[in-house]
This record gives sequence, C-alpha cells and structure tokens, in this order.
Amino acid sequence: MVGPVASRKLVAYVQDRHQVSQRRACRILSLDRSSVRYRPRRQAQSELQQQVCKLAEQRPRFGYRRLTTLLRRAGTLVNHKRVYRIYRQEGLAVRRRQRKRIALGQRPLLNAPSQPGEEWSLDFTQDTLANGRSFRTLNIIDSYSRLCLAIEVDTSLPCARVIRILERLQAEHGLPQRLRIDNGPEFTAQALDAWAYQHAVQLLFIQPGKPMQNGYIESFNGKFRDECLNLHWFLDLDDARKMIDAWRFDYNTLRPHSSLNNLSPVAYLQSYHSSPDSLTYAG
Repeated sequence: MVGPVASRKLVAYVQDRHQVSQRRACRILSLDRSSVRYRPRRQAQSELQQQVCKLAEQRPRFGYRRLTTLLRRAGTLVNHKRVYRIYRQEGLAVRRRQRKRIALGQRPLLNAPSQPGEEWSLDFTQDTLANGRSFRTLNIIDSYSRLCLAIEVDTSLPCARVIRILERLQAEHGLPQRLRIDNGPEFTAQALDAWAYQHAVQLLFIQPGKPMQNGYIESFNGKFRDECLNLHWFLDLDDARKMIDAWRFDYNTLRPHSSLNNLSPVAYLQSYHSSPDSLTYAG
C-alpha cells in the first residue's frame, strides 16, 4: 500500500509527465483527492510542552516521572499522565540498554542502615579522557541518605589515597560504623585494615562475584555513568574533576531520588533531622 507522502509524489509526477490536472491524475491512479490535498496542521507547542522539552534537553537521561517532579518543584501543578503523553508525543523517551537475562534465585537481603552515617558504600568506576588515557573514580555514598560524600578522580587511586580520602571525610562528616566494599586490592590491603581497626570501623566485604550485595553503590554507579560519564567528553583530568564535581552537586541537591520520596539526598537529610519519624524510607 502506498503511503500519503508517496501518493503525493506519484500524483505530482503524473501531472508533470502528462500535463493533466490533479483531479485527472488522482482518477487515473485511483487515489482519493482529499488525501493528496491534505496538509498536516501542527499545532504550536503549549507552555507545558515547552517546559517539558526544555527540561528534557537539560536532562536527557531523565524519564517522565523525574521530569514531573521537577515541574512540580517549579510550581507547575500537573498530572504525571499528561507529562507522559507529551513525553511520548515529542519523542523524548530514553533508550534503555537491555539487561542480560540471568537465572533467578534467592538473593541475600541487604541489611539496610537505620540512620544517616551508619554505613558508607565505596566502589571504583573507570572512564577515558579525550586523549585515550584512562582514569578512575572512587565513589563514596552514605547508604541511608544516598548522599554522595565524594567522587575522587585520578589516574591512580591506591590504598594510601583511599585512606587519605576517608580521613578527609572524617573531618567533614565523622566516620560511619562500617564500610561496605568489594574485594579489590585497594580495599583488602593491610593498611586499610589497620586504619579501620584503629578507628573502630568495620570493613564489610561482599562475596566475590556478587556486586548486588553492594547494591546501593552499584545503583549509584549506574546513574553516574548514565547521566555524567556517558554524556561528557573530558579533555583532561582537570576538566573531568570540574564536570564530575558539578554533577555530584546536582545529584546531592537537585536530582529527585525515587527511594527518598522523590527528594534529593540533601533535602531528605534536612527533613530527617527536622522530623525523622515522619519520613518513610524505601531501603
């Protein structure tokens, strides 16, 4: 079946080739003249459509639910279903990478912390600069509030550097009861074990090959890669540090977090300290 666009081109060709009217060309081709003469009338974008498109341009990896939260924060009273219709109509849907299917089985439940500062989660990520040189980041979050305490960026982050970062965070936030970490050489080194013993901090190692036992930081790493590392081209280390620090500030202060009642980590902590009993926590 010939589509409307092809039909119009075919009618125009017959008109030009045989010097006949549009009506005659449509009759010869057995086409409805109204469909050939039709011209789509695209309505001007409404104010809400413009707001949604602007937000989606600023935050291309946000789905319609987070965009709805940002609109409501700005004072726009809107139903999430209406935002979804605009989101689909404007072709703003985020492409998601298909996850590999794995066998189902019992997964150990994480012992969710009961208050801020009880447990920190640590892990490394890796990316590449514009010149092809690799760099690493050490990501540290508070497992309760999801607050990103630090993202350290450098080409090398050995155990001694990890300890210096923890001591810096100790001066700013105090130390947690435990650190949830994997079995990387930076974390299994004797120096970190000795430091943790001296400061009465428990090192909680996950089982090898089971990253979801450190699910809080794994979830953070996915957001960090999707919304920062994959969207920017870092010229050098200074450029990477600047852009990553800006993303960390945005993550802590503005980005809605679904497990925190769509509050940012900073806003959630402020609400917690003002009235801890009134908050619900998804864990």
